Amino acid sequence: VQVVASGGGLVQAGGSLRLSCAVSGLNFGNYAMGWFRQGSGREREGVSCITWRGRGFNFVDTVKGRFTISRDTAKNTLYLQMNNLKPEDTAMYYCVVDWTVHGDCTGSWWDVKMTWWGQGTQVTVSS
Repeated sequence: VQVVASGGGLVQAGGSLRLSCAVSGLNFGNYAMGWFRQGSGREREGVSCITWRGRGFNFVDTVKGRFTISRDTAKNTLYLQMNNLKPEDTAMYYCVVDWTVHGDCTGSWWDVKMTWWGQGTQVTVSS
């Protein structure tokens, strides 16, 4: 399985970015997947996840209403649209795919030992 994230960059506060994650080597539509992030000196946190059925969740209160997770099963690509970015969104963002078939963004998606991880893409928001 290959997980390749892209789309990060430097943006001013209030700006937008769209992260992409190309996933290959599995039947894309059968797996839950999403995004974790880790800022400098901060703990890693699960940000957003989409179930195998296509239902999206945001787990960080401060991103609700600003971040939207989606996927294109024809392109085997996961997205994270990030609007109205804030300096506190600055972090390395990781695309994470649950090993469990038909996952629902619970349990194993939160377990680093039961997921595939991409290489990360850096998002930096300047004030």
